[in-house]
Amino acid sequence: MARTHPHAEASYKVVALEDGTFGVEVSIPDSSPTIVTPFASEEAAEAWIATHRGRVRSQSESGYWLRAQRGRSQRSS
Repeated sequence: MARTHPHAEASYKVVALEDGTFGVEVSIPDSSPTIVTPFASEEAAEAWIATHRGRVRSQSESGYWLRAQRGRSQRSS
């Protein structure tokens, strides 16, 4: 079975925080959402989302994330 990058199906939402900064809520199917912080502006948070999506896409296409995962499991053995 083909494996996909853990973030390939992630959804992202910019959220305003109480201190006036912004965060990005990242939701991955079958996992609890997490918030990446802080971003000084909504635009900075949106830029992070675009960069992260691009990195996930690139790693998915190259298989890099899968090789990195294999290396981790071998080291922990």
